[in-house]
Amino acid sequence: MIKVNSLKDMTNLPYDAVVFIGRFNPPHHEHLNIICRAFETLSHKVIIIIGSAGKPRSYKNPFFENERENLIITSLLHDYGHHTTQTENFHIFHSIDYIYDNKKWADEIKKQVKTVTAETDKIAIIGHRKDQSSFYLDLFPEYDLIEQPMTQNLSSTDIRKLYFKESPNLNFLSGVITDSVSEFLKEFSETEDFQMLVREREYEENYKKPFSLLPYPPVFVTADAVVFSGNQILLIERANEPGKGLLALPGGFLDANSDASLQDAMFRELKEETGLELTEKDITEFNVFDAIDRSSRGRVITMAYTLNVPDRFLHQVIASTDAKTVDWYPISSLNRRQFFEDHFEIISQCGGF
Repeated sequence: MIKVNSLKDMTNLPYDAVVFIGRFNPPHHEHLNIICRAFETLSHKVIIIIGSAGKPRSYKNPFFENERENLIITSLLHDYGHHTTQTENFHIFHSIDYIYDNKKWADEIKKQVKTVTAETDKIAIIGHRKDQSSFYLDLFPEYDLIEQPMTQNLSSTDIRKLYFKESPNLNFLSGVITDSVSEFLKEFSETEDFQMLVREREYEENYKKPFSLLPYPPVFVTADAVVFSGNQILLIERANEPGKGLLALPGGFLDANSDASLQDAMFRELKEETGLELTEKDITEFNVFDAIDRSSRGRVITMAYTLNVPDRFLHQVIASTDAKTVDWYPISSLNRRQFFEDHFEIISQCGGF
């Protein structure tokens, strides 16, 4: 565990600020040591960007951004024993994912950094190239890139695998997380949200088992309906895992045996889930959404059809199949934390916001 020098000793460091981006789901010693090394050897100012903000709980993103922020602060203060987090040289921001607009995502982070730095500041971004998910490090060419080696074997992904199961043994994690994080995880394991995430993990694992022996990972194809009526949009509440209780667009998987086209699949799913029967003349546009991590079930590519209908359809919907409820929602009332997978982003890309 690295201790940070007092701020009065940090006068000859090479950078005016260092940026560290991560999801911290949950934070562990590797994250905290990188923060400490940044203060120790790079800059008197460290800026933490907590990603995947504003999302509902899921197995991949189980903890809200304010929870992750508190864990970073309490770990540094109480477990690492210094007061860096209580000075003007330590900043934490939250970042929303724009998985279909990487430039917008990076620009939003740059704006946040500019609020606590000067135009002439020399800035570095610090991180580790783990896999394809580390592409973001190349989106900030104006910052010097400082790559950090991994010094511990367990990542946040590994921690979640060990944690989200019935009766988790936190002793297995004691060497990679702080006491503050361990206490939080212990308390969280007694909540209904924890049980929901365990069920979601079990669903995902069982879902993937039939494909585990295939030579290549399968690619699934779905079709979704983005149905507007004036300033309202048609949404279902999911009745089953994954995403039980979250809002979603009507839609589903292409039936390879009976759907003549993706458009036919969309109309079939729309009727099955909402009772609404529309036709091709109601379609105004269609777009492919294919982000590599848009679904935790595997590689799922969807074709989203935008449809506009008159208000006489507002009273012609009824929930069925895997929809718990179906209703029209004012677009202005929607919040991304309500939504399943990337459906909020799809609505945004289709002109909803």
